[in-house]
Amino acid sequence: MSFLYPSFLLGLLAVSVPVAIHLFNLRRTRRIFFTNVSLLKTVQTETKSFRRLKHLLILACRALAIICLVLAFAQPFIPSKSTLGLSRQGFTSLYLDNSYSMQNEEDEKRYLDVAIGKLDELLTLFRNASSLQLITNDFSAQEQTVGTAEALRDRVTTVRFAHTPRSLADVYRRQVNLMATRNSAGTSQLFWFSDFQKSTVGDLSRLKIDTAQRVFMVPMEAKPTRNIYVDSVWLSTPFVRELQNNTLNVRVRNSGEESVQKLPIRLFVDQAQISTASVSIPAKGSATATMNFNVTEKGFRRGRIAFEDYPITFDNEFYFVLQASPAIRVLHLYEQKSPSNYIENVYGNDSLFVRQSFNAQNVDVGQFKNADLVVLEGLPQLSGALRSELERFVRQGGSLAIFPSANPDAAAWSSFLTTLGVGGLQVQANSLPPAQPMAAPNNQNPFFRDIFEQTQQQSLLNLPDAVPVWQWRAVGERLLTLRNGTPLLTQSRLGGSASRQGYVYVFGTPLQPEFGTVPQHALFVPIMYKIAALSVQAQRTAYSFDDNALEVTVTDASPNAVYKLKRDKMEIIPIQRLNGNQLLFELPKSNQLSAGQEMEAGYYELQLNGKTERLLAFNHGNRESAMEFYTPAELRKAFAGQPNVQVFDSIHDGGFVDELRAQNLGTNLWKYFIIAALGFFLAEIAVIRFMKG
Repeated sequence: MSFLYPSFLLGLLAVSVPVAIHLFNLRRTRRIFFTNVSLLKTVQTETKSFRRLKHLLILACRALAIICLVLAFAQPFIPSKSTLGLSRQGFTSLYLDNSYSMQNEEDEKRYLDVAIGKLDELLTLFRNASSLQLITNDFSAQEQTVGTAEALRDRVTTVRFAHTPRSLADVYRRQVNLMATRNSAGTSQLFWFSDFQKSTVGDLSRLKIDTAQRVFMVPMEAKPTRNIYVDSVWLSTPFVRELQNNTLNVRVRNSGEESVQKLPIRLFVDQAQISTASVSIPAKGSATATMNFNVTEKGFRRGRIAFEDYPITFDNEFYFVLQASPAIRVLHLYEQKSPSNYIENVYGNDSLFVRQSFNAQNVDVGQFKNADLVVLEGLPQLSGALRSELERFVRQGGSLAIFPSANPDAAAWSSFLTTLGVGGLQVQANSLPPAQPMAAPNNQNPFFRDIFEQTQQQSLLNLPDAVPVWQWRAVGERLLTLRNGTPLLTQSRLGGSASRQGYVYVFGTPLQPEFGTVPQHALFVPIMYKIAALSVQAQRTAYSFDDNALEVTVTDASPNAVYKLKRDKMEIIPIQRLNGNQLLFELPKSNQLSAGQEMEAGYYELQLNGKTERLLAFNHGNRESAMEFYTPAELRKAFAGQPNVQVFDSIHDGGFVDELRAQNLGTNLWKYFIIAALGFFLAEIAVIRFMKG
């Protein structure tokens, strides 16, 4: 038998008090006179022995009662067989997983509510402890403090679901960091209440627990369940056109073991339901729904996908933003302009394009930062300043289309195109070959995916001819070629970030009529439209809270500009920096938000000086939507080599706390000693009342 508070054993000295009283009473004598001495002698002998027995019994009852009370205060217990054990005098950290997967239910009770109930029961074991810590996925500043069991009970009632999932490595690191700031006596122990979702807990094989700490893992023993969620949303075209039919693709996934038949999916734009579709999703599979829609106004439109799926509801909606008819800024630079002004006519007859035309000798290179596409027409050579700015423009993600002049400078153009990844340029201005017919384009090439839908089949049978002024070594994509294999139009990529790369389009023939009929053909306009469309970065319709760094294109940004994210009354200034017209910023984590602030899925305005620059949509990450969990057996296997880690079988057992106490604290005996003390007090009363001599 061991004692939790052995210092209370000093109270056994109190046994000397009834012993001293007993001995004092034995010394006291009284003289009584009787008339019949012979009779008195017999009665006195019997009374003296009876009284001695009575006093001894009273003394024993009092002493044993005091001993039992002292032992009860020392809290005796039979030590557990477990080598881990618990220390209620050391540091205790309790982790409560409040991720969205804890919305899962069993017997109509959410896992989070079950975990809170069991955690409350666990606190009864530490009711006298003062070094208790409660942390959640919020990682808030409040969780850095320690307190009593009652303080933790008050805090646990305010726990809400958090949008930031945490790996067990992050949780353990945070608990250890707090322990390092506390010099608590006794042994430290960590409790983890979680469903141990496989997609969020991280790599368990790399998680090594310090032997100075003991970890008790309390799994919800969650079972894989069906959950439908949106994997991605994308447009079939690079951008949305107002008053035209547009197509949205929605890929949904099923994380369960059962297939789902004809799930209704609804599309909302600006709070109005405008389209529906139904999909059948196989178990552990995905399906794509195609939905048609149109918008009547330019600008940013708020889109939302919604469906019904229980019990996991946090991912039943997916928010996204559509930018209707974004302005494509075209900068046209020329020296030898075609008589028919093909470029100006192509981009001047559609409100989608904002075109500016300048003579290349008089252009302000500062115009490049506001352009999406630069078209060079008929430039014999490039000046130094223009050349360097064009290189920078392409490397920062801009698109460049080049139509040669009738007499290009071979050395200047060869050097320039080589820096853009186009090599082997050969100029044939002095000995032009005869016109050659163009070969039919490859309709399987993604570049022509929507061009052939706009162009009549008859036009494709009457292909133009061309007289190439230069030839080059084909790089990237050969979009157009002559029948003899000579490249007529190539597309190559250069520089930029992974999400935004610059395009270089090289045409082999000028736009003058003596060099062929390419600009008069029906293919020319849709090809130039497609080049302009690809110059605009494909719309990213939505972002995730799991993204570490986000990149957004902004216009007319100054180096000292400070952008804010605003949603309703909440305003956040994220960590940010500008790289040209690209704004890079990071979303704050839960522990970086002020009191009362919470990042919820929905729409956020990107503002500069109170003016909304862009509308962004944020959703919860897909990691928590995959409903697969570690079982207790799998957790034991993962931590098999770490004896200081204990995994319980199920939190749903009614005697969870009793099992924890029996396995790690042993069997408490103080209750029995309290009962024994009361029994001895009752025995003393009985002796005094019924033993009369």
